[in-house]
Amino acid sequence: MTEAIRHDYEVSSEGAVRHWEIPYARLSDGSPTPSRPAQVTCLTAGLELTGTILSIDAGRSVAVIDFTCSMVYFQEVRNVLTYNVGVAELTWGPINVGDLIYYDDGASMVALALQLSTAPTDFAGVTNPLFGYAVAANDTDLALFPKGGIVASTQEVAVMQRGAGAG
Repeated sequence: MTEAIRHDYEVSSEGAVRHWEIPYARLSDGSPTPSRPAQVTCLTAGLELTGTILSIDAGRSVAVIDFTCSMVYFQEVRNVLTYNVGVAELTWGPINVGDLIYYDDGASMVALALQLSTAPTDFAGVTNPLFGYAVAANDTDLALFPKGGIVASTQEVAVMQRGAGAG
């Protein structure tokens, strides 16, 4: 899994850039890593704010997160569609352009050191927040879709994040 932000296709087509400092204590992953997805905890499952970690300040225990709507970052995405609740992943499917990508904080995702999947609910049956949408980074990437198949896999996908301010 790559841990560096790639600059060749990580641009916003329009709108204001939204970078905010968030204390580690407010993140679902208390050990944030730059270039990885992030989820700010909230009282309502499925409505959490999500974005991509740009940098961390371990001394102050804060992460700078990009919550810009429509920003595109390459992310590792698990192709799980459903779980046998509390047991394991149950079904998988290929990831295609336009597919919904969720921040999945389920047990199997944590064991795989991942946070994104195509499953609308997590390992415990709790609603996952929408992180963004699968998009093609360029013509070469477009030719690789659909990515994965009907067996478990993790795919590198350009994801247009939903971010803050999306309706």
